[in-house]
Amino acid sequence: MRIDIITIHTELLHSPFEHSILKRAIEKKVVEVNLIDLRDYTTYNHKQVDDYAFGGGAGMVLMIEPIANCLKALKEKNTYDEIIYTSPDGELLQRSAE
Repeated sequence: MRIDIITIHTELLHSPFEHSILKRAIEKKVVEVNLIDLRDYTTYNHKQVDDYAFGGGAGMVLMIEPIANCLKALKEKNTYDEIIYTSPDGELLQRSAE
């Protein structure tokens, strides 16, 4: 099984794959995990991948161009059964009143 993870923080994601069950699965070649740096697919000189939040509010919005460039490059090299893309469309988590 091959898992490609597109992120802007590859250095932060190495650790979970170097321990426990995931480490053993990688060592036995049951799974292959690749961390892909989204910044490698931007056209901006400073490797920028974020944009201003439209409509105000806090948070970071990723530009679609680097994501599209990255997905296109990956699809040219590999065949994927499924692509999972997380988005902010889910329900907002609220702290329960105590």
